Amino acid sequence: ISIDGFRWDYLQGGVTPTLSALAAEGASGPMRPSFPSVTFPNHYTLVTGKHPDHHGIVSNAMVDAELGRFALGVPEAVTDRRWWDQAEPIWVTAEKAGLVTGTMFWPGSEAAIRGVRPTWWTRFDQSLPGDARVDQVLAWLDLPPTERPDLATLYFDIVDTAGHENGPDAPGTVEALASVDASIARLVAGLKARGLDDDTVLVIVSDHGMAATSPERVIQLDDLVDPEALQIVYTGAVTFLDPAPGREAEVEAALVGHHPHAECWRKADVPARFVLGSNPRVAAIVCSPEVGWLIATRARPVTRSGGAHGYDNAAPEMTALFIVHGPGVARGVRLGELDSVDVHPLLGRLLGLAVPSGDGRAGDTAAALID
Repeated sequence: ISIDGFRWDYLQGGVTPTLSALAAEGASGPMRPSFPSVTFPNHYTLVTGKHPDHHGIVSNAMVDAELGRFALGVPEAVTDRRWWDQAEPIWVTAEKAGLVTGTMFWPGSEAAIRGVRPTWWTRFDQSLPGDARVDQVLAWLDLPPTERPDLATLYFDIVDTAGHENGPDAPGTVEALASVDASIARLVAGLKARGLDDDTVLVIVSDHGMAATSPERVIQLDDLVDPEALQIVYTGAVTFLDPAPGREAEVEAALVGHHPHAECWRKADVPARFVLGSNPRVAAIVCSPEVGWLIATRARPVTRSGGAHGYDNAAPEMTALFIVHGPGVARGVRLGELDSVDVHPLLGRLLGLAVPSGDGRAGDTAAALID
């Protein structure tokens, strides 16, 4: 279960009783997302165990020399398996092993990755309410045992949307948190009503956190370099840029290095701790602003200034949620040093699968499980 944009400390806000109870009765901890701390890269990290540089979904928008441009709102790109084939998600491994999977939304699940689709899957529809998403998963679980998913995914986006529009601490975001918590309570009740609660492990995560932003904290690229010299791939709380042909030296001289409230690197010089820069889809220049600041141009201004993510993945505001609850899970365990790449080997262990090797460490979640 992914709750997009659920910052770890939201759990202490007093409006998520279901999630708080699941954390107390199971194992939980703050989780470091991959960089950049944005939605598509981190969702694919969670199900492949690889950092974006290694699984190929390096940003919500990117350019591939052969495939062209990818953006999360472009169906032709999202459903094209070639963007996703650099890594194998857990549902593909499970299907190949003879298990049944169902994806109630998850980035990548609309494509036949390596020629394999989940048995049950749905096209993303942001307008579908949380309770309806839960009810679809429960309907799959009502199928005969041979058709029922052994692994199901469930995705909620309203906390992220509210965080962007209102900021992480605003009443609208609190309302979204309460709504998702109620939907998860509906799922828990549905499992109990079906006698499946003692046979079901819930792994509840988020892809990143959220930081407050402001129209007063915007870095205008136009003030640093001629915008005609740039090809902007992605901008905001992290920025990917390619110099226009023939203007590489000019752009590098203007941008590479430390600026007030931001730092920019050539892709080969991105700090090693970010694990980013070797994949050909990473733009020539990567810029990371200070938490709370945004990068924009006057032609592409900031349109939402309540909250943002994409920042340094070590920033506390980017810390993601991790909860595991169910049979075989230790009670009341608080995990430390969790990274989003660690979720995939845990899923493999829970499913009894030998998963492809990745960047995660099974030992980081070992204390969550009872041998």
